[in-house]
Amino acid sequence: MKLKEFAEHIGLSPTTVSRALSGYPEVSEATRKRVSEEAARLGYRPNVNAVRLATGRAGAIGVVMTKVGDYQFSEFMSGMAERLSGSDIDILLTPMAEHETTDELQIYRRLAQSRRVDAVVIHSPRPNDPRIALLHQLKLPFIVHGRSETDVPHAWLDIDNEGAIRRSTDHLLDLGHRRIVMINGREGLTFTLDRDRGYQTALAERGIAFDPGLVSHAEFTDEQGFRIARARLADHPRPTAFIAGSMMTALGIYRAARAMNLTVGKDVSVIAHDDVFPYLTADNMAPALSATRSSIRAAGHRIADLLLQMLEGREATEIAELWPVELILRESSRAAPRETSA
Repeated sequence: MKLKEFAEHIGLSPTTVSRALSGYPEVSEATRKRVSEEAARLGYRPNVNAVRLATGRAGAIGVVMTKVGDYQFSEFMSGMAERLSGSDIDILLTPMAEHETTDELQIYRRLAQSRRVDAVVIHSPRPNDPRIALLHQLKLPFIVHGRSETDVPHAWLDIDNEGAIRRSTDHLLDLGHRRIVMINGREGLTFTLDRDRGYQTALAERGIAFDPGLVSHAEFTDEQGFRIARARLADHPRPTAFIAGSMMTALGIYRAARAMNLTVGKDVSVIAHDDVFPYLTADNMAPALSATRSSIRAAGHRIADLLLQMLEGREATEIAELWPVELILRESSRAAPRETSA
């Protein structure tokens, strides 16, 4: 059944039907509900190209992909897919070489000029992120997964990274730890700067001098966690605790401790971020891993929802969500060894 035939069958114009199925705000809720029910009853699905012509929309949300196989990215995309399922909105993934900001700007220009997407998602923002200024200039709707200090008005969703690391550090300090290593993400990103700030603030409030040698910045991988932890555990005096920026980093720390005949939860304590992954469960690690909890899948689901709201007319300046982070204590964080707790 073609659009014109379906519209005639239910007594509406083709334009009204197209706008109702595409979620346009000027179509009443009653009309949208009626059109959807009739479409389901008659088995009508709109032709994608016809909808694009009628609405001027591409029917897709763009995401630039820098890390193939990255578990956090996969979880985020799963959340987006769950929300967009059944909405006739596709996800357009565009690959690019890692850390090539200039190339990424060109990708956004191409997406805007080709009109292949209705909106895009920005990941891992910097305090003054050129992508935000560019997309604003191009008038391509977007939302930032994270935060940026740029003056350009924009929609964003972030978690309280500073508060998460501050709470983790406070907990370890309460347990008597003083030499606490933090393995953070790549330098220069807003979330890593926030986490650095949370760590340093917790130390300063206890009158403990900040030692930059105890903080490392790297990709969130098992190998990086292992390499950095092994090097720090060879120090004298040895650190008694680690804050890992991700679950994968924590796996590397566990592996380094075992390689040096140390027991996590006894000789060295560990707290990680990212507690919610279906295939990597903190409860099942040995010992069970203390971690801050924030579902990146839920973030992907919510960002897709907010983008749909923006496409229906919600102003980007109305969207600013900061999610709290919960600290879940398990067996990996215990009191510092007596001889090193002072």
